[in-house]
Amino acid sequence: MAPPDSTHRTSPLFPDLLALPFGFVPIPVHSSVLAFALNHIFACPIRDGELDFLVGRVVAIQVHDARLHFRLTLSDRQLAAANEGVTDLTVGGSLYDLLLLATGREDPDTLFFQRRLLLDGDTELGLYVKNFLNRQDPQEFLPAPLRLALPHLVPLYARLFGK
Repeated sequence: MAPPDSTHRTSPLFPDLLALPFGFVPIPVHSSVLAFALNHIFACPIRDGELDFLVGRVVAIQVHDARLHFRLTLSDRQLAAANEGVTDLTVGGSLYDLLLLATGREDPDTLFFQRRLLLDGDTELGLYVKNFLNRQDPQEFLPAPLRLALPHLVPLYARLFGK
């Protein structure tokens, strides 16, 4: 999936120099680190079967400006790094836009229609992922230091890397 068209970009980009090292890290390493973190963050929903729609499915996340790529699946009641091969859904965007999404500051539909969030693949799976994320409340599952820092993260990012 190609990065979003720069003519539609209104988001600050992660600096190339800072992103350069991430490009040398293999995708399975990125994916394993993210899977580890998400297994802790979403332990209860995973245990309750709320992510069972990911069994046997692969979701790729591409953070274009930060050179981060993840491939995740659900296996044995755990999120895990997915092997190379078929991808059922690819979600891509800038680090800033994905932070907006993760912090609830921006709606995924808005980002999608502004061409700042790209989806490619199984639309139904994309809706399952979107609906799952919409049901999550960061105040419930994030550790206290991260909960306190989260509201300041997006404005700080914009100040550091904005135009």
